[in-house]
Amino acid sequence: MNGQIDYQTKSLCPECLKVIPARVYEENGKVMISKRCDEHGEFVDVYWGDAEMFRKAMRYAHDGHGLATPIVEESNCPFTCGLCSNHKSHTALLNLVLTNRCDLACWYCFFYAKRSGYVYEPTLEQIVEMVRTAKNMKPIGANAVQLTGGEPTLRDDLVDIIRAIKAEGIDHVQLNTNGIRLAHDPDLALKVREAGVNTIYLSFDGVDEKTNPKNHHEVPKVLENCRRAELGIVLVPTVIKGVNDHQLGDIIRFAFQNIDIVRGVNFQPVSITGSVPRKEREQIRITIPDAIKRIEEQTNGEISREDFYPVPSVSPISHFVEAITGRPQYELTTHFACGMATYVFKMNGKMVPITRFVDVDGFFEYLNEKAEEISKSRIKTVRALKGIVDLRKFVDNEKAPFDISRILFDILVRHDYSTLGQFHVNALFIGMMHFMDLYNYDISRVERCEIHYASPDGRIIPFCTFNVIPEIYRDRIQAKYGIPIEEWEKKTGRKLKDDIVRVVRKAT
Repeated sequence: MNGQIDYQTKSLCPECLKVIPARVYEENGKVMISKRCDEHGEFVDVYWGDAEMFRKAMRYAHDGHGLATPIVEESNCPFTCGLCSNHKSHTALLNLVLTNRCDLACWYCFFYAKRSGYVYEPTLEQIVEMVRTAKNMKPIGANAVQLTGGEPTLRDDLVDIIRAIKAEGIDHVQLNTNGIRLAHDPDLALKVREAGVNTIYLSFDGVDEKTNPKNHHEVPKVLENCRRAELGIVLVPTVIKGVNDHQLGDIIRFAFQNIDIVRGVNFQPVSITGSVPRKEREQIRITIPDAIKRIEEQTNGEISREDFYPVPSVSPISHFVEAITGRPQYELTTHFACGMATYVFKMNGKMVPITRFVDVDGFFEYLNEKAEEISKSRIKTVRALKGIVDLRKFVDNEKAPFDISRILFDILVRHDYSTLGQFHVNALFIGMMHFMDLYNYDISRVERCEIHYASPDGRIIPFCTFNVIPEIYRDRIQAKYGIPIEEWEKKTGRKLKDDIVRVVRKAT
């Protein structure tokens, strides 16, 4: 697709939240979004910072199976999320807020307990019920959970929570944390790993104290304790233009220096909260392609913009496995503009993206063709499939760090994941996920969201409604199921302020 980008969608007025038409269009090499509210006027913002990369991402747009078991029948997106029958993607990652307490007091955070006026901490029984609801969704139930907050490690019953979630049949559990308690408690990493945590999702905004005032001094100890526990880490930088976007290459290099324990870096371009004038938004706004181009510049082209693919590009893998098994498979079908990613390998001290030795486009196209061929055939034994599926033609074995075609065959055809560990040796996932705000809000993205929040009232809510419209979702839910701070302190015999390890002030 090489034509001019210009199409209509629906958005929200940042002032009154009214659903209004929006136009996504190309201008001066960028993709913009504009909308007009009859009462509050026009709003214009950058949707994607590079039109060519946007065109590439659009090619991979793909909708999922939808929901056979919607929780909410009424569809008035985005005000009746729960999930509704109009939602097009299953829950790929279920976020569970364990607490709104935190051990940091950050200048930009408006929803932690002290400022909210209440403490929200769902009971173990509520947590199990939330997981059970998501797990039982059809045609594809949730199989990955992220424990988040606030700061989830403040829960005294964290280990019990993890064990209970694993007992519900959840395969993958992430712990989203600032790492302070993991640093100060040398046994915590091992405890959570033994309970069932697969990955630490570690806040990491930069390689020095200026860019990462939250946990710069704790990071080395977090790495040490996770090494001892053999617990993998994903670094999660929030990227803000003019604050830490000059360090994206350094963050990736830091990850490679610790590749024995760091599994990936997941950059999150900033989501702008509150009422912010356009000029001020432009000073801090950075989009997915902007960040990718900085990575290209700061790694001297070792990692380039061509190495990144949008999230739904991997759908052919799911289609292929579905054709073999005859069952709907876990599938990544977010909106094409939500995120991009690549894998980069450490070879002879250099960073080598997977695209340098795998024909990614050819591989995906081939999987779709074979999926169609296999779905029409009644013979689907491994022996028969070995005769018709040849993945070697898409891999340059002389450049590859290992026999990747064999590993892919074992995973896709044999469903043997024992060799998957070989893939991750000296490999680093580099992802980019841009959560929306009221200025770049696109309801078509909400309908395809796969990162959801669970609520004690039984609803499952897309990330970009839960957090972007907090007065309807996050704040209302947590206030309903929370208790006043005074009551919590009296009940526990503890003071909320005693949790605070550090106050993070705005840089001047």
